[in-house]
Amino acid sequence: MSLVATRPGAGEARPYTFPAIQRVSVAGGEVVAAHMPGQHLATAALLLDAGGARETAGREGTATVLAKCLEEGTSARDSAAFALALEGLGAELSTSVDWDAFRVGVSVPSALLPRAVALLAEAARTPRLDPADVLRVRDDEVTGLRMDWAQPGPRADAALRMDLFGAGERYGRPLHGDPTSVAAVTAEDVVEFHKSWFQRAGVLLVAGDLARLDLAELGAAAFAGTSGSPLTPALPLPATVGSARRVLLVDRPGSVQSTLRLGHRAPERAHPDYVPMTLAATVLGGAFTSRLNHLIREVKGYTYGIRADFAMTRRFGRFGVSTSVQTAVTAPALVDTVGEITRTWQEGVTEEELAVGRTWRAGQLTVDMQTPGSIAGSLATLVVHGLPDDYYATLRRDLLDATVADVSAAAQQHLHPEGLTLVVEGDAASIRDELVASGIGEIVDVEV
Repeated sequence: MSLVATRPGAGEARPYTFPAIQRVSVAGGEVVAAHMPGQHLATAALLLDAGGARETAGREGTATVLAKCLEEGTSARDSAAFALALEGLGAELSTSVDWDAFRVGVSVPSALLPRAVALLAEAARTPRLDPADVLRVRDDEVTGLRMDWAQPGPRADAALRMDLFGAGERYGRPLHGDPTSVAAVTAEDVVEFHKSWFQRAGVLLVAGDLARLDLAELGAAAFAGTSGSPLTPALPLPATVGSARRVLLVDRPGSVQSTLRLGHRAPERAHPDYVPMTLAATVLGGAFTSRLNHLIREVKGYTYGIRADFAMTRRFGRFGVSTSVQTAVTAPALVDTVGEITRTWQEGVTEEELAVGRTWRAGQLTVDMQTPGSIAGSLATLVVHGLPDDYYATLRRDLLDATVADVSAAAQQHLHPEGLTLVVEGDAASIRDELVASGIGEIVDVEV
C-alpha cells in the first residue's frame, strides 16, 4: 500500500448551466420542471399559496402546526400505514412554511416518482387531522417555542419585526407564531386553514431527468380533485423607513450578553436591484471577510460573529444586522456597527471588496444548485416571485458583472443608517445609561 504524496491539480473551470425549464398545464394546475439529464434521483414539491401571511390574527403558527400534521395519516391510511407507504419507496415527506407559500416535497429514484407524488398529494389534499393528533402536535410545537423563546434572540427578533411592520399587521408578528399564539390554535383552526387554502391546484415543481418522467401524469396525480382559480398575489408593500433611529430595549435581567438586532424595511425579492443589493450586503456583513465582521470581531473583539443581509419575500424586504456581544460593550458595539453601515452608505464599496463578494456569491450559487432538491427550491423562487424562466441562467453572470458603481449606488439607495431600528435584548439596568450617553437614538422600553 502506498500513499500519493502529490495532490492532483485543479481542473479547468467548467461553465455552470441552469437546467432547461419546461412548463405543462394539466388538471387545472401547472407543472414547472427542470431537466437534469442522467440524474437518477428526482424531486417533486407541491407549492401552495398557503404561507404564514394567510393565517388569522391571534392564531399565528396554524400553518406550521398543519405542516407537522401531514404525516399523522390521511383519510385513507393511519399514520403507521402512511409511514410504511413512504418507507416502501425510500421516501421522506418534507414540509416547509414561509411567508409566501406552503411546500410539501419528496425525493426518490425517478422510476418511483409517480407513486411518491400520489402519496404527497394524499397527504396534502386529504390529511386525517384527527383532533387528538392535531392538539398533540400543537402542544409539542408550543413546548418547543417556549424553550426557544427562553433563549436570547426570539424576543429581539419579534420586537424588530413589530416595530418595522406594526403589531396589527401579519408581517409584524413572528412567521411561526409565538408560544401564546400557537397555544391558542385549535383543531378546528387547522381544519379550516386546510379547507380554505389547500383545495386549489397550486404548482408542482419537478427536478430530475425529464426523459424518464411523464409530467402530465405527475400533474394529474398532484392536482386531482382540486378546484378554484389561482389566487392573485397582493402588491408589494412600500419600503418606508423611519426618519430617526430608535433603540428598543428588551429587558433580560442578569444577562451577561446583549443580543443586537438592527434593521429597516427594504424592497421585495423581485426588485430589479436584487443583485447589487445582495452584493452590498455581502461586502458589509454577509461573509467572514466583511467589513462588520472584520471590525466588530477581529479588530474590537466584541463578538464571535456578526451578519448583515437583505431578507426578501414576495411582498416586502428587510435589511438586518444580527449579533451578540458582552454586556459591557453593548453601546460601543452598536455605535461601531451603525458607523460601518453609515460608511458603506456614504462611500460605497471598493473593487477589492467587491471582487471577493462577486466570486463568493457566484461560487456559492453554483455549489448550491447541484441536487434535484436544490433545483426544485430554485424553481419555487421563480414561481413565487414571478421571475422569468431564464433568471438563473443569467444570475451568475449578473453577479460577476456587477460593477462598483452599481453596488455603491444600491448601498446608497437601500441602506438607511438614520432610519434604523436598533433592538437590544439585555440587562437594561446595566446598559441603559451607556446607551443614553451614546446618543445613538431615542431609548424606548418594550415588552415582548
